[in-house]
Amino acid sequence: MEIWYAEIINIGNEILTGRTINTNASHIARRLTSLGYTVRRITVVRDEIEEIVSAFREAINRRPRIIISTGGLGPTYDDKTNEGLAKALNIELELNEIAYKMLLEKYSKLNIEITEERKKMAIMPKGSIPVENNAGVAPGILIVYQGITILATPGVPKEMEDVLENFIKKYLKDRPSVKYLETSFLLEGVMESTIAPYVKQLVKKYDLYIKTHPKGQELSKPILEIQIAGSSENEAEIKERIQKALEELKEIGVKLGGTIIQS
Repeated sequence: MEIWYAEIINIGNEILTGRTINTNASHIARRLTSLGYTVRRITVVRDEIEEIVSAFREAINRRPRIIISTGGLGPTYDDKTNEGLAKALNIELELNEIAYKMLLEKYSKLNIEITEERKKMAIMPKGSIPVENNAGVAPGILIVYQGITILATPGVPKEMEDVLENFIKKYLKDRPSVKYLETSFLLEGVMESTIAPYVKQLVKKYDLYIKTHPKGQELSKPILEIQIAGSSENEAEIKERIQKALEELKEIGVKLGGTIIQS
């Protein structure tokens, strides 16, 4: 079986100083593994242009199928991923019109003007595809270079997760030749923080990607969409594993006082 290698690049001084725990890397690694990729390396670099350039170029030289970075896409002076990525690929930066429209739509709803700092979030390497960020503002940057898919995501975990899922669902067409399956259901009346330890246990038990997506209000009216996904060369095996996890999660949800409102 052909191995589809992946690499992850985390960009941020706060990770290297120990101020922030690198949960983004573990999330991306789990998600890629669930799709059948083999994550070969995780690299963390500072918010410095040459460090970012070096990380991307070294990863590209190892010829993985996909590279996913996180961090450095915001409006502040130390958000330098767009510039570092463009320099690593020897591609010019440009104002991406689609990304700019995304920003205009979000800020206009709040009657907030687009400053040069905010406009910066739409500056991308020429030829990039902006990936929707429904949990924040800065869109992800998607570009294919020398046959390698490169996705740059924001550093805020919720935003990274949203951009990553949008990328997988809408743009990731070429993926490992394993059987990938996913399912989900809606659970009402259980807070995300309440079911979180059970989800953690089941992830280890079934070796699956299990993610809770809040749809309601955590304290007043919690509603969770619970996603279960995984991949295997054996379709029957992955179906059985997902079904067992699904049944156990529903049982846990009901025991915690919740109601299954969609399955």
